[in-house]
Amino acid sequence: QVLLVESGGGLAQPGGSLRLSCAASGFTFSNYAMSWYRQAPGKERELVARISAGLSINYADSVKGRSAISRDNTKNTVYLQMNSLKPEDTAVYYCSTVIDRAVSWGQGTQVTVSS
Repeated sequence: QVLLVESGGGLAQPGGSLRLSCAASGFTFSNYAMSWYRQAPGKERELVARISAGLSINYADSVKGRSAISRDNTKNTVYLQMNSLKPEDTAVYYCSTVIDRAVSWGQGTQVTVSS
């Protein structure tokens, strides 16, 4: 059973930083791409960043240059480092993977950027 557990969200000031973590279990982590999505109130869920099994990385234009996705296959964990946070980064952030066409999601972690 695939299990994804996010952590690291919270309240940050504009210009601040947060590091999100997603601990994965129930599958061979190193074999699969991992993604971070976010959903702001009243908006659709959107892709933030993706890292493939081969470490190819893609970012949404909205976070490019301010965020870094990484993975530690020894800890079955994917990270999202977010810097220069903006109020528009406020959202619930979800970890996700696709295995055999089945999409799995974590429960999400709230990120609020406010002064």
